[in-house]
Amino acid sequence: MEHLIHLTLRFVEERCKLTLSYSYSIEPFKLKGSLETMQQRLKGRQMPTPHSSQNTKKELTLDQLLHALEAEDCSNAPVLLKEESVTQSKVHLIEEITSPEMPEKLSTPAYEMITVKDANKKTLNIELKIELPKVSSVSECDLRISKDDIIIEVPEKYKLQLDLPELVDEETATAVFNKGKRVLFITVPAAKTDL
Repeated sequence: MEHLIHLTLRFVEERCKLTLSYSYSIEPFKLKGSLETMQQRLKGRQMPTPHSSQNTKKELTLDQLLHALEAEDCSNAPVLLKEESVTQSKVHLIEEITSPEMPEKLSTPAYEMITVKDANKKTLNIELKIELPKVSSVSECDLRISKDDIIIEVPEKYKLQLDLPELVDEETATAVFNKGKRVLFITVPAAKTDL
């Protein structure tokens, strides 16, 4: 949390050309209520709880709060902003970017894993057939094979991680993508065991 706060303060200083104080405290309250209550909380003094007749609380925006603080004498409050920065034209702290709709959750493609064995029931190969209907080119796929697992990722579309039933020789693995059927065939030989 400390690191995040310091990064945020540095970002605001650089982006808005401000000098901010790095002495702060995290208060357990939400910043709502009257201007007087807000000022007391920012100065570190807790206000007495309001009576039932004072239930008309007014919420303020940051701009309203800054203009109200500008108008009042705040000589004993800690300086958080340069004076000229308060009167500058509105600078948006959050940059809005246009992007397509939120990326959907990556789906797990349908797959079939077959272990090919010899007459002595020793594993020869592991064959994997993965259906990728949203993929039009093998260049979209990222395939990683290790001795005991296979990971295939297609950004914003699919992710599949499979633990292999046997150790394999990842160096001699082959993969073929059938463009017409949109199916990826992977063949991985079993690792040779010295007896």
